[in-house]
Amino acid sequence: MSAGQSPAWTILRVLRWAQNYLQQKGISEPRAGASVLLAHCLQCTRLDLYLRYDKPLTAAELDCYKRLLRRRLAQEPIPYITGHQEFWSLDFLVSPAVLIPRPETELIIEAVLKYAADFPDAPANRRILDVGTGSGVLAVVLAKEFPQAQVVALDQSAAALAVARENSRRHEVQDRVALVQGDLLAPLAPEPFFDIIVSNPPYVPTHEWEQLPLEIRDHEPRLALDGGPDGLEVIRLLVPEVHHLLRPGGLLALEVGQGQAEMVAQLLAQTRAYAPAKIIPDYQHIGRVVTAVRR
Repeated sequence: MSAGQSPAWTILRVLRWAQNYLQQKGISEPRAGASVLLAHCLQCTRLDLYLRYDKPLTAAELDCYKRLLRRRLAQEPIPYITGHQEFWSLDFLVSPAVLIPRPETELIIEAVLKYAADFPDAPANRRILDVGTGSGVLAVVLAKEFPQAQVVALDQSAAALAVARENSRRHEVQDRVALVQGDLLAPLAPEPFFDIIVSNPPYVPTHEWEQLPLEIRDHEPRLALDGGPDGLEVIRLLVPEVHHLLRPGGLLALEVGQGQAEMVAQLLAQTRAYAPAKIIPDYQHIGRVVTAVRR
């Protein structure tokens, strides 16, 4: 691909070339990847690309595009290349310090909203805890959905909290999202302070780590994914303690891995602190979120 070639490298020609090239190299979703990366270089939307098909690219734009394509060929995830990922129809900043937000995590938001709808007379100034906040997507979205809520976002990674801080500023909730560094619940006193506690903890079994796609295994933070021998190592540490921070009638919502929901529900039952847990399936009918209400 060279800027000096004729005919000119228009948006349409470049997109067709890049899509075919990525496809030949075995890169997943070549069409979407080609268009997202070009839109990022041109600082426009993907729709703009289709409205400006005949526009020739400058040498600088072609150089930018080639750099991004090389990164994609190395299996680097597109959100890390662009620095952005959509979640709950909002744009979030991401970096290799944080897990890339995924659509199934939105089920936690849906569960919290349903819980709130079931208790319309609850105080508006809810207190919410996000354990292992990463990029801060859950904390930020919940702060926006509950405009009077106060949110505490915990993470042991200072780099992850830096990303979460930028996202809270980006979405103008920084005055209601407190970012705290620490391992799981260690920074907090065991008092029933919170109305809602959410967490998307690491849950990939260690033996499955090497089998993950390269763009996950080689680029996303292992700390945010590896959940120990059976994937439940962090959840087993969290479940016996977290109810001490939850007020009576408060909600706990946990994202879990495939085949783990029933076991997590049993772990919650063993604490005798909750009403029977509910399991929410994802879009592939896999039990993905476990919720329980504090007795």
